[in-house]
Amino acid sequence: MAEKLIFLDIDGTLTEAGSNVPPDSALKAMELAKAAGNKVFLCTGRNVGMLSPLLKYGFDGLVALGGGYVTVGDEVIFDCPMTNEQRDIALDVLKRNGVFRTIEARDATFGDESLGDFLKDADGGNSEIERWRKALAEGLGIRPISEYDGRPIYKVVIMCTQSSQLDEAKALLEKDFAFMIQDVSAHNCLNGDLVNRKFDKGQGIKRICEKLGVPIENTYGFGDSMNDKEMIETVGTSVVMENGSPQLKAIADLVTDSVTDDGLYKAFEKLGLFE
Repeated sequence: MAEKLIFLDIDGTLTEAGSNVPPDSALKAMELAKAAGNKVFLCTGRNVGMLSPLLKYGFDGLVALGGGYVTVGDEVIFDCPMTNEQRDIALDVLKRNGVFRTIEARDATFGDESLGDFLKDADGGNSEIERWRKALAEGLGIRPISEYDGRPIYKVVIMCTQSSQLDEAKALLEKDFAFMIQDVSAHNCLNGDLVNRKFDKGQGIKRICEKLGVPIENTYGFGDSMNDKEMIETVGTSVVMENGSPQLKAIADLVTDSVTDDGLYKAFEKLGLFE
């Protein structure tokens, strides 16, 4: 059988949102798939610092930071932070419009100091909100933005109460950056990512396929939220979790059970990834 490449989102797909511990069934699925000669990659919006607790499970590489940092084994094959000018414009215009900002470097994350209070008033509704709420509550390394030291930034997570708060930022930045807003809105909270148009998860997958000489039809992508859209549209076979976005499920090849109901294992088995 030809080698297959499997790409897994983390929050809401491989793990419960905000968690770093996959279900036992998901770990078994990865083990069996790799034993069959396939490769398994993380494909996530998280930076390397926030995904590092998962590396002990033996992934074959990363599409991290939404595609801005891509590795195969220990080799970095793509690395694309913002320019300093882009970073400065984004931080200034978002702050001026009262948008809560969390900026992601490769190994560190910095957030507006008042973000925790803001999230306490935002009801649940999607895995990204829940991830940030848990990350703040459990102290998973989100440092105050006042400690930001100028290191390269890859993306900005944005949260606000009104879409109009993003109008000025879009006018200045939409040429170079996609505003990827979650379609499952939490009460009184819009959230999403400001992502460089030079990369996305789908482009990251293509870069890995080119590096390894594997045709795109031999790729499988698993996700749950709209920041997985480019991955789902790119891979040969796309799978969305039952707990995922309705819009994403509508374009998937397969909808599997939720992350807490052995969804990954069931999908791997159904798709013949253990053979």
